Amino acid sequence: MFKKLLAEFIGTFSLVFAGTGAVVINDVSAGSITHVGIALTFGLVVMAMIYAVGDISGAHFNPAVTSAFWLAGRLPGSTVIPYLLSQGLGALAASTVLHFLFPAHSTLGTTLPAGGDAQSFVLELILTFILMFVILNVSTGAKEKGITAGIAVGAVIGLEAMFAGTICGASMNPVRSLAPAVISGHLEHLWIYLTAPFAGAWLAILACRGCQDATCCPLPGNPQR
Repeated sequence: MFKKLLAEFIGTFSLVFAGTGAVVINDVSAGSITHVGIALTFGLVVMAMIYAVGDISGAHFNPAVTSAFWLAGRLPGSTVIPYLLSQGLGALAASTVLHFLFPAHSTLGTTLPAGGDAQSFVLELILTFILMFVILNVSTGAKEKGITAGIAVGAVIGLEAMFAGTICGASMNPVRSLAPAVISGHLEHLWIYLTAPFAGAWLAILACRGCQDATCCPLPGNPQR
């Protein structure tokens, strides 16, 4: 379990450090990275971490993904809280380091809606639904691992960040939004990014069961290892 939690900590740290770091560096370097570059950074760092630790922890890096794996019957309930804590600590550590490196930056890559809250909530729900649907169909049990998972999941994250990032931030991950919001003090829209990803991920379980047989998402009491 320690190895799994350490892998989740490192993977989530890397995701938040590279992804939100790209946002921060883009701001302080007059847009040198560009929106497309930021989107690719998020997708590529997730792909790299899936290859690095997918066989160890399953490479969740996302409380919504972990909770959905549990609800889908793929993850023991005793694993959920430790995973969520490791992910949260990894994200907070990354945002703390970025604050140290760029103390003058006001948001540290916090996800903020460009329009109304309802618009961003619906977008985040749908984006996370698509992401989790892909994850459920390319993963083995509760593990994102192998060539297929890394490319597919990384590509979906990069794609969704590319087309929706300028509107809702394309977080799809509660701790990715929580950490920079807490460290920078921008909590005003945080509720969107703490609720919509969970709702979208859970809806993906129903879609997975509708497209496949019950072995895709068995009941939580009989998790696949």
